[in-house]
Amino acid sequence: MSDPVTGSSGSASALLELSKLEVAYGGIQAVKGIDLHVDKGELVCLIGANGAGKTTTLKGICGLQPVKRGTIRYDGKDITGRPAFELVRNGLAMVPEGRGVFGALTIEENLAMGAYVRDDRAAIATDIERIFHLFPRLKERRRQTAGTLSGGEQQMLAMGRALLSKPRLLLLDEPSMGLAPLMVQKVFETVMTVSQEGVTILLIEQNAKLALEVSNRGYVMESGAITLAGDAKTLLHDPAVRAAYLGESAA
Repeated sequence: MSDPVTGSSGSASALLELSKLEVAYGGIQAVKGIDLHVDKGELVCLIGANGAGKTTTLKGICGLQPVKRGTIRYDGKDITGRPAFELVRNGLAMVPEGRGVFGALTIEENLAMGAYVRDDRAAIATDIERIFHLFPRLKERRRQTAGTLSGGEQQMLAMGRALLSKPRLLLLDEPSMGLAPLMVQKVFETVMTVSQEGVTILLIEQNAKLALEVSNRGYVMESGAITLAGDAKTLLHDPAVRAAYLGESAA
């Protein structure tokens, strides 16, 4: 088993760097002084059981949950406590757990909402067509209201909407949750495509096997603390990780 991670020296090429981050949620300290970094162009996953503090970590990064202590740096700048709308304008976007689409709006209208920080109309139209190329189902249903879509289609829409903001860093919170296996495969294929196109990604995911298979590096979170970190393929074959998250014996 790898040694527990008690700290991180970070990286000179880090696009996102968390240092001693503490975040409380409902009176409970859900994130307990973690260090984590994501380098430019990387796809990094954060895995762990329900209640480990993964979503709270993302909310702290995005300014949706107050940070108690510690520092969040994005592209070398301290963004600790900055509001979400300001972060979107600077290239940081999040696809929340539960998708958060606007149910009464059409697919096209939802995508347009993702581009609200932009004023380059011709480029926006081009990017919407690119999203339709990534997700042909959305193109077929472009005038359908989001609330009538399946869970998988809503996940596609939520990802497409985030990409319309042209993020440099994309935070994905449980993109496979509640989806049928074929839809999970499609979503992860898209995650890999977006990563290969140069978008830096921090992926929060309960499906540890899938997350580690597509990532460059991974972190394991337990009870608000980072307990393991390293190359994703190494973690995938770590006996403790396999026993805890892949349902295999550690023997």
